[in-house]
Amino acid sequence: MKAVVKTKHAKGMEYKEVSVPKIGPRDVLIKVNVASICGTDVHIFDWTRWAQHRFTPPRIVGHEFVGHVAKVGGEVTHVKVGDRVSAESHITCGHCYQCQNGNAEVCRNFQLLGMDRDGSFAEFLVLPEHVIWKTYPNIPDEWATIQEPFGNAVDTVLAEDVSAKTVLILGAGPIGLFATSIAKVCGASLIIVSDPNNYRLAISKKMGAHIAINPRRQDVTQIVMEATKNDGVDVVLEFSGNNQALNQGLKTVMPGGRISILGIYERRVNIDLNKEVVFKKIRIYGITGRKVFSTWYKTSRFLSTGL
Repeated sequence: MKAVVKTKHAKGMEYKEVSVPKIGPRDVLIKVNVASICGTDVHIFDWTRWAQHRFTPPRIVGHEFVGHVAKVGGEVTHVKVGDRVSAESHITCGHCYQCQNGNAEVCRNFQLLGMDRDGSFAEFLVLPEHVIWKTYPNIPDEWATIQEPFGNAVDTVLAEDVSAKTVLILGAGPIGLFATSIAKVCGASLIIVSDPNNYRLAISKKMGAHIAINPRRQDVTQIVMEATKNDGVDVVLEFSGNNQALNQGLKTVMPGGRISILGIYERRVNIDLNKEVVFKKIRIYGITGRKVFSTWYKTSRFLSTGL
């Protein structure tokens, strides 16, 4: 079969012929219909500082996909040949403290699809049955393939209620834009989006942003404070992985507010914990993946509505 493989400790990937993977008794072989590109895949392609510390070639990359079940192992009970499926990209162990106490997304022994085991940029891939998600029939492949990153946005936005809240979104990449639409349909009263890319800012307005800010040309803190009558925002959603953006979020979140962080930072971040967190009574959530599988139900239902 053909696959996209990271073969070297250097920039780039290869499109090459590899063997079709074999399945074990509890595994599922999936014929990939559509696979989408994540920012993580771009980091791996560019061989950034973060990728160099996290990824070990050779490996088939990719973790966002939808496909059909081509074959199942002898002990598989809930999936059958022909089912249209996606999958949770965090391959959890099911046995550690976190898995058995409702925090499987931070499983101590997890493997990440396309990072620690061969991924979805291939004609076929193999996954254990327990991470398979049966895709709702009314969700087209082009949407079904982004259920995994859309779920990241769902968890980032809905770590707490956002209805009637003011929200600042830092970073208008795909997940930040997903978050914009989710915040809108969940009733946020004011949505402000900051991103240095004007094209993305234009999309954010279509997705529900009331105010779009280019931080290279405008003062984010000033605009946010003016828009909120100097109260600051209730909620900051940080997707950029940018040190300066995070500090802008800390300055503009109101005392008693909430920050959810999905962005990945290549370097250490310096913040004044006393001034910006402790004395402001800020709640900070680190978001790493989706809640297995409660987030997938939310994601599928959002997408089923045409969101």
